[in-house]
Amino acid sequence: MTLLAAYFHITDPTLIFFVVLLIVLFAPIVMSKLRIPHIIGLVLAGIAIGKFGLNILERDNSFELFGRVGLYYIMFLAGLEMDMEGVKKNTRNFLIFGLLTCLVPLLLTYVMAIFVLGYSPAASFLLGCIMASNTLIAYPIVGRYGLQRNPSVSLSVGSSMIALLLALVMVAALSASFSGDASIWFWVLFVLKIVVFCTASVVLIPKLTRFFLRRYSDAVMQYIFVMAIMFLSAACSDLIGLEGIFGAFLSGLILNRYIPQVSPLMNRIEFIGNALFIPYFLIGVGMLINIRLLGSLSVVWVVLLIAFFGTFGKAVAAYLSSLIFRLPLSSGNMMFGLTSAHAAGAIAIAMIGRNLEVLPNVPLVNDDMLNGVVIMILVTCIISTLMTEHAAKQIILNDMAHLEQALPQSDDEKILLCVKYPEIAPQLLDVAILMRNHKLNRGIVALNVVYDDEHAAKGREQGLRLLEQLQRQASAAEVQMQTQVRLATNIANGIKHAFREFAASEVIMGMHVHTDVNPKFWGEFIQSLYNGLNRQILLIRFVQPLATLRRIQVAVPSRAEFEPGFRRWLERLSRMAGNLDCRIQFHGRQESLELIAEYINNLHPSVRAEYTPMAHWNELPRLAENIAPDHMFVVVTARKGTISYKNALERLPDELQKHFSGKNLMIVFPDQYGDTKEDRMSFTEAQHHEESSIYDLLLRWMHRKSSR
Repeated sequence: MTLLAAYFHITDPTLIFFVVLLIVLFAPIVMSKLRIPHIIGLVLAGIAIGKFGLNILERDNSFELFGRVGLYYIMFLAGLEMDMEGVKKNTRNFLIFGLLTCLVPLLLTYVMAIFVLGYSPAASFLLGCIMASNTLIAYPIVGRYGLQRNPSVSLSVGSSMIALLLALVMVAALSASFSGDASIWFWVLFVLKIVVFCTASVVLIPKLTRFFLRRYSDAVMQYIFVMAIMFLSAACSDLIGLEGIFGAFLSGLILNRYIPQVSPLMNRIEFIGNALFIPYFLIGVGMLINIRLLGSLSVVWVVLLIAFFGTFGKAVAAYLSSLIFRLPLSSGNMMFGLTSAHAAGAIAIAMIGRNLEVLPNVPLVNDDMLNGVVIMILVTCIISTLMTEHAAKQIILNDMAHLEQALPQSDDEKILLCVKYPEIAPQLLDVAILMRNHKLNRGIVALNVVYDDEHAAKGREQGLRLLEQLQRQASAAEVQMQTQVRLATNIANGIKHAFREFAASEVIMGMHVHTDVNPKFWGEFIQSLYNGLNRQILLIRFVQPLATLRRIQVAVPSRAEFEPGFRRWLERLSRMAGNLDCRIQFHGRQESLELIAEYINNLHPSVRAEYTPMAHWNELPRLAENIAPDHMFVVVTARKGTISYKNALERLPDELQKHFSGKNLMIVFPDQYGDTKEDRMSFTEAQHHEESSIYDLLLRWMHRKSSR
């Protein structure tokens, strides 16, 4: 076997990368056959190919580099996918679980190391710090089941950071005591550096992100920018004496609201991390494990004691916290599974202890302790992945069964995206992706209607190019899309015919922006469209990118809750606010706000909603004073003849142009009963209504005369 391993020892960088890709490709296939979590397969593969196994690959600088990036990626994704609103609402729970999952295993391991293993107080304390921290090595399992925002997952991620921070601070104190630099000024400077680092990150990163995202929409540039922020934060964290994983997690938390969960950018971040960097890290962890040491009874004894007491401490903290917070058993299992694994953080702390000398050439961490820690990593990784997988299935099958969810068969959602202007089409697609129900996994229909005239060929070619660009954007977000360029002599009729052909449920389109061609507020055909189509239509105008929005302000007319489309537009806006992680504020009558609050609390409890009474629709212009550049103003309007229609809506175009120019704007025409009016048009009810009636024109003329 030694000769065989020597013969197959690979040093060529190309072949090394090839072998790693083969492992990443086949480990999930083999592990799925064995019903074992994929993560364990990658760690075991690392053991097999490393120098302590078949010695096929050397753990060179590439594994060090990509492994470090993979670890940062895990922590960054954990911060990026956290439910920040849940964190704010449950700060007390985070602190309690964080303290328990840090102190309980630390104390148990410390007592065991002194009285059973006979280690010195310093070595026992260092071993306790190793078991107090943990690495979210099983977090990719959570992502695979779509449970990133489950309360138990959020608690586990947040508490892991608290435990890691406390462990790193205690290790820094231990290191300072060995160097003789444990004075009060050392601690003052250390705390000051942490405060300055966190404050600067919270203040500067959002400003840089908003500046960049507003000016650059290129997919590659956005991804590189996000990665640069992550590595800069990790480097600064290393610089002040904390591990880089803390900085990576902090940057993920800060960027959380700027990268929606269903956006193409988030998809790219997850894809590249899960396809390359995270597997590299897991394989590298396996290559560190010397499984041959299990032949030594002393090492086996150390491994068993460390793994048992450390894991038992994590279990006590997890299940005790679940009892305190009144969470189900499956949540306790998830909390234990995520917080019980140890990986690079444990190795980093052990290496710090290796560099601390009790006597000349006598390190604080001896060989048995180091080997025990490394093999303990394998044991805890197996326990963590198996328990997390089990808990995820429990939550999916049991805990979510009682939630009120609409059956997919009863939801007719199919979004028709009408695009014309290349400057806003990508953002319209982003809105559609944010509003769609990802559980149904239904595609989006993108439509470009071209006038059937002498310029039709040129317009069709431009439309095809635009739809091709949107097709790439949708593919990056893993959203299916149908596209069509349609020739029509009437744009509104072309949209309505496509709406029926594709059996669409609603229309999303951009507002008329080329006022030099047509100065009317509604443009050439929008009035004809919303008067001839009784389904929901969203008209949108963008001033800033969606990812930079901090608040959505919604003006709701009285009696809007009696319209048949009430739930549809409320559901779409709730999804949009939830995916953007921004606040949504409703302005309307008290009876309308009560029903909206009940709907959101029941179906979207994580959405940060506010409710402000608005006694009369005439108060609409006053709302403009509170609409900031990074707000989206949504007006829920109504068609003539409907229950929520009021004469004040006739003035809507003038009021929007006068008071809300230069603002992000969305106008909602809700669903109405009945079929489209096109099939039942008569002489008594024309399909197209003008913006202003002759009476409005006379009233304006009289007003101008009287004001002179």
